[in-house]
Formats: sequence, structure tokens, C-alpha cells
Amino acid sequence: MKKRSNSVLTPPVVLCFSGHDPTGGAGIQADSEAIAAMGCHAVSVITCLTVQDTHNVYSLKPLDVAYILQQAQVILSDINISAIKIGLLGSCEIVEALVAILDECPDIPVVFDPVLAAGGGTSLAKSELLCCIQDQLLGRVSLVTPNVPEAEILPIFDGKCKNILLTGTHDESTEGVINRLIIDGLEVSALSWSRLADTYHGSGCTLASAVAAGLAKGLSLLEAVEIAQKYTWESLSQARKISDGQLIPLRKGFT
Repeated sequence: MKKRSNSVLTPPVVLCFSGHDPTGGAGIQADSEAIAAMGCHAVSVITCLTVQDTHNVYSLKPLDVAYILQQAQVILSDINISAIKIGLLGSCEIVEALVAILDECPDIPVVFDPVLAAGGGTSLAKSELLCCIQDQLLGRVSLVTPNVPEAEILPIFDGKCKNILLTGTHDESTEGVINRLIIDGLEVSALSWSRLADTYHGSGCTLASAVAAGLAKGLSLLEAVEIAQKYTWESLSQARKISDGQLIPLRKGFT
């Protein structure tokens, strides 16, 4: 990787592996917007194309693995990457390719948002892919950010994941949304946020990308997670309605 030039001010760069969402609510566009709002620059490798709207995902097409690898290798050879964010995967072959990439970058923090189902309920990960994620990827990331259903599906608390940010949006047994950060098996933070009335397209992408940006800026995991939660809640609270489906978070810089 090339070193940054001291002659210009260069923002930290986050490399995102995510799917393309035509609505702009989730996926690569959500990643890029959140990372930019956090003061970093996003570079992207698209893993899957999708047919979706603000209601549901209707189909997805994983991209050719060789092409994904070529994109990543060109970026990594040209740009100093400070963090990696992973979203929609699409196939075991893509998981294996990402693991090979991560093995070449052992010192770069990695945030994984396990996108397993669409907001409308469509499954985005069959059993074979779930096994690949469990066996090959979870032990190689710095932080995984599942909601409660995703944590149960993976299963996330089997010891493979060192650090977990368990989001509480789907846990309606609590009045607020409680997000719990577990580091090395110990809960170190449990922040509660007012439960918003609507549903949102790309909230998980926003949170994971904001955490990755914080890590890219040199924050500790605890600091990055807390700042990312505040940013995500503010993005959701000002979300916009572009259809009669889920709202689109307003991912801009907040004070």
C-alpha cells in the first residue's frame, strides 16, 4: 500500500464491500454517505446487484468473484485503507475471496454488518452461505453488528466473534432501543435510544459504516461505537419519505 503524502490533507479512507441498492437507501450509497458525513472518504467494491424498492428485495445477483478481487486489489495497491466495512455478501465464493483479502491486511480494522434478510422479509443468505460466514468470516472481523434475529441465525455468541454490537431495534420487550457492545465476551456498554415510530431502509448500513469511519479516524472501538450510534439515531430521526415504503435516513454531518 502507498503511504499518504504529507503535502496534502488526506482524509482516512474506508473500503466498503456491499451490494448496490437502486433506491439509495441501503448498500454502497448508504455506506458512502455515512462515511463522508463522519469525515472520511469511502471507496467501494460492489458485491451484488439487486432488484429492490423501499419495501423489499426481489432478487440479487452476486458479481463475479474474479472481478471483485481485481477491484479490491487495484484499490489496495493504490490507496492507504484505514478501515474496511462489509455488508451484503451473496455467495460463499465471495466470502472466501474476502477472507483472502483480509488475510493480506491483518492490521486493518473490519466492521461486518451481517445482511441476512431484507426489510420486507426476503432471505438474502441461504444455509450454505450462513455456514461460510460462521466458519470463515466471523473470526476475522474486528466487530460484527447484528440485530437480534441475525444474532440468533448466525449464532453470534458461540465464541467465534471477539467483539459484537448487538442492536435492539427488533427487541420490542424494551421501551427504548438498547444497543449492547460486547468486547472479549464482556458487555462494556448498553446505550438506550428513543424508539422511533417508523421503519427505515439502511439503518444497519448507516451504523456499521459510521463505526468503520470512527475506527479509520483512530478512535477506540468503544468511542467509535458510541459516536456511530448517536449519528445513526440522528440520521433516522430526520429520515425522508420518498415512497409509501420504508423511510430513507438523512445521512449528513451532525454537530
